[in-house]
Amino acid sequence: MSTSSPAGFSRRRLLAGATGLALLAAGCTSGGQDDAAAETAAQDDRVAGQVPVQESVVAAYDAAAVADPALGGRVAPLAEQARSQLERLREAVPDATSSASSPAAAPPPGADVLGWLRGQVAAAATSHATACVDAAGARAALLGSVAAGLRGHEAALA
Repeated sequence: MSTSSPAGFSRRRLLAGATGLALLAAGCTSGGQDDAAAETAAQDDRVAGQVPVQESVVAAYDAAAVADPALGGRVAPLAEQARSQLERLREAVPDATSSASSPAAAPPPGADVLGWLRGQVAAAATSHATACVDAAGARAALLGSVAAGLRGHEAALA
């Protein structure tokens, strides 16, 4: 049995290559904790910025129900889903502040309430989808899920 290595593949080259890979990997991850903490904070800010957007959707459903009680009964399941989505966003970023001080949305007098509501939902879906692009991991999945859900609402309201 021969103990020689194939041409061009000696133990020294293997060890040198492994050492080089180890140094490269160490160089790529140095300072990673600081970078990861900064990225996590930025991700939290992106999700937190979407909490008021979703609050506006919930307020729009409530305002539509007041403006047109028959419509309110029809869209009640969608409104409940919007509330559930809001809770999921709040759970993802417990430190997010509420926009309770902002005025509640209301359809303009004499407006098509259903059309107004659909516009509110569409704008929020676009906002969530835009934020999703800059998010990563579970936060991207959450924002994408909420955006997709609101697109479903938009279709149901058409």
